[in-house]
Amino acid sequence: MGDNMESSNSFNSSGGGDGGGSIKEQDRLLPIANVGRIMKQILPPNAKISKEAKETMQECVSEFISFVTGEASDKCHKEKRKTVNGDDICWALNTLGFDDYVEPMRRYLHKYRETEGDRSAAAAATGGKVSGTSDARDQDHVGGEQLRSQGLVFNALDRSNPPSSSRGF
Repeated sequence: MGDNMESSNSFNSSGGGDGGGSIKEQDRLLPIANVGRIMKQILPPNAKISKEAKETMQECVSEFISFVTGEASDKCHKEKRKTVNGDDICWALNTLGFDDYVEPMRRYLHKYRETEGDRSAAAAATGGKVSGTSDARDQDHVGGEQLRSQGLVFNALDRSNPPSSSRGF
């Protein structure tokens, strides 16, 4: 394909598909297989998910991630930093009113950093090799959250307690 050929499934920040800053739809959306896998984790084993439901969720979660990351990126830009970190994401969640997610995310981030520190120390002690096939992050549970950074699991909200706010989502 030539450089001036554009996919019909692309957009740019001005809303059109004909600008130089366009992004292909496949590059702005999470892979639908991953979205479907995450959705299936919460449903009973025999439940089915329609293609439309997966596509709708794919759009929503991709937009949510872009929204939060954009806010965090703006903060970094104002502070003349180039790297968005986990603390910036927590700040953005709080700033945007997603208060219920801030503390679980902070706990996850803390545990992740502890585990990464442990892994780095173990790798340094063994010359860069960590023995065993089981990753400690696959086993960790903190305050009702299942932590797994290699796999795709992050059950931060305890579903047995209703959220403290009355947002309708």
